[in-house]
Order: sequence, then C-alpha cells, then structure tokens
Amino acid sequence: MIYFTSDLHLGHRAVIHMQNRPFADVDEMNRTLIMNYNAVVHKDDTVYILGDIAHRTRVEEVNALIAKLNGKKYLLRGNHDKAYDPALFEEIRDFMTISYAGRYIALMHYPMLSWPRSHYGSIMLHGHMHNDESYNLENQKNGILRYDVWVDANGYYPVSVEQIIEFFGLKS
Repeated sequence: MIYFTSDLHLGHRAVIHMQNRPFADVDEMNRTLIMNYNAVVHKDDTVYILGDIAHRTRVEEVNALIAKLNGKKYLLRGNHDKAYDPALFEEIRDFMTISYAGRYIALMHYPMLSWPRSHYGSIMLHGHMHNDESYNLENQKNGILRYDVWVDANGYYPVSVEQIIEFFGLKS
C-alpha cells in the first residue's frame, strides 16, 4: 500500500500548543505519532512524507526517530527539514509525481494552484499549511483535486492512496 503524511514536527515542543495537539508533552507526541504511523504503515509499504518531519530538534535525534518508522520512505523536503541521513530514505526530493491506477499524483510540501496534468484529473498532495479537515472538504466540494496530508488533519495517522481516491469519488 502507498501512504502519505506531512508535518509531523517530531520533537517540536511548541507545535503542541500552536496547533492545539492533544499531547501532554513532546515525548508523548513523538511516541503517539510513531505508534499511529506504524499501526498503518508496514515494512513493505511505501510512504511519502511531504515535509517537516521534525522541527527544533538535533538531526541525530531526528534520524533515530525516522529509523523507527516503518516502510520504504520518500521525503519531499519541507521548510523545516534538515540534512537527515539519506540512507533512511529511498529518495529525497523537492517535488515528484507518481502514478497509481493510471492516475498521476503530484507531491510537494507546498500546495500548488496548478500542477502537472491538473486539467486531466491528476491529484495534488501537499502539507505545510496546517489546515483542518475543512480545507480538504472544501476542495472536494469545489471539485479541486488538492489534498492536505498534514498528520493533524488526518486523525494523526498517514492517509492511504485509496482513502484519497475514495475521498474524491474517483475510480481506482
């Protein structure tokens, strides 16, 4: 299976209050986000992390946290990402497209107003904006195939490609 997530902000104490995350402290947040991630992403799954894995945390600590995450990981760099150990990822890029069931999907940390093949039914997945679920619902209502995979907007879990296709009422 293929999964997407973004803006975990592991180690970022202030994000708990800034985004009203339901965690007592950064250790609980890190444990819960890693546990939720690993509950759905298995060893042979592929996950695209659309930026901001961590913030205000030493690279060595972040590498240790990333090593706990299951799956074949691709990183689409966000504005808070540092020079993580490249051996932890299949690939690290700023932008990429993938194809799933004949449908193109554009991946980037930042949202785009127009993306490759957007006029031909491709989907744009992003993070960065820290939207709540109403953003995705508004895009769905307006026929805009753009989806924020921010972990908070998705119940603190990664979201699967099938969930996104189903959300937009598209055939897989």
